[in-house]
Amino acid sequence: MTQPASQAVRALLLTQNADKSVRADLRDDLTLADLPQGEVLVRVEASSLNYKDGLAVAGRPGVVRKYPMVPGIDLAGTVLESSDTRYQAGDAVLLTGWGVGEGHWGGYASHARVQADWLTHRPAGMDAKKAMAIGTAGFTAMLAVMALEDHGLTPDMGEVVVTGAAGGVGSVAVALLAQAGYTVVASTGRAEEAGYLWALGASEIVDRTLLSELKRPLEKERFAAGIDSVGGGTLAGLLSCLKRGAAAAACGLAGGSDLPTTVLPFILRGVSLLGIDSVMCPPALRERAWERLNSELPAVLLDSGVQEVPLSEVQALAPRILAGQVRGRTVIVL
Repeated sequence: MTQPASQAVRALLLTQNADKSVRADLRDDLTLADLPQGEVLVRVEASSLNYKDGLAVAGRPGVVRKYPMVPGIDLAGTVLESSDTRYQAGDAVLLTGWGVGEGHWGGYASHARVQADWLTHRPAGMDAKKAMAIGTAGFTAMLAVMALEDHGLTPDMGEVVVTGAAGGVGSVAVALLAQAGYTVVASTGRAEEAGYLWALGASEIVDRTLLSELKRPLEKERFAAGIDSVGGGTLAGLLSCLKRGAAAAACGLAGGSDLPTTVLPFILRGVSLLGIDSVMCPPALRERAWERLNSELPAVLLDSGVQEVPLSEVQALAPRILAGQVRGRTVIVL
C-alpha cells in the first residue's frame, strides 16, 4: 500500500548556520515527501548512539557531508513499501553503515527511505531493539573477531586484549571473545567499570596506560591478538607487544588517527594489522556476522550493558559519548 506523502515524520534534523555552526532540532512537521529518494520505505522502530553519531549531533566536522541531515548511522524497523523485489511490506530489516546519517538521512527519524542494497534482513527472533543494542558497534566487534579467527586465532593461543573495553565496540568484543572461550584482557581508562567488565567475562582488567605509554617499537611478547577501537599510541603499544605471527584488528580512532609506530613489529615478528571496515562491508559478510551475533552474543551484555532512551535525549547524550562517559550500548527508541 502506498503511504500518503503528507504522513507526518518525526526526526532530529541537523542544519548548518551561516557561521558553519550546527543546529539540532527535534521536528514533528516533516512528511514522507521530505525524505530523500530510495527504493525502500522503512518505519523505524529503533536506532542507536555511536561515537560517530555523537560527533554529528554535536556539530563536529568530518562526519556530516551535507545539510540538512538526519543523523543516526543505524536503524532497525519494518518495511512499509518497496520497489525492490528483495523486500516486501512487513519485512523486518536493519541497516548499518553505507554513509547513512552522513550523506543520506539516517535513523533518528520515525521513517527512512533508503536503497535496497543497504538493508539486511534481521535474523529470525531478533527484534528491532536487540538489533540496535548490537548496532554498528557490535557489528564492528563481530567483524573484528571474525577477522582474527580467519587469521588463525584460537582460544588456546593465549591472551587477547581489547582496548576501549567499556565502550560500545569494546564491550561487545569482550563478551563475544569470553563466550567463545578466549582469555580476555580488558584495557580501559574507566576503573569504575571494572565490575561491568568482569561480568562480561574479562579475565583481567588493565589501565589503558599499560599500552598507551609503551614507547619502544618492540616490547616483551604477550598477546596472541588484539581488538583496538582507540588508535593512536594505544594501537602502537598493542602492536609492540603482540606475539610472533599475531594480529591486531583496528576498528576505531577514539584516541586519535595517528599511528606512531615503526615497521619492526611487522618485519621482525610477522605481526599483522587487520583493518575493519564496517561501513562498506559486503552483504554476504554482513549476513554472516549478523547471524553469528544473533546466536553467539551472551545475554549478559544485553541485560547489563544496554540502556534505552527516547529520541529527545540524544542531544544531551552526544557530548557524553564523546567524553567517554557512556557505557556499553544505547538504544534510541522511536
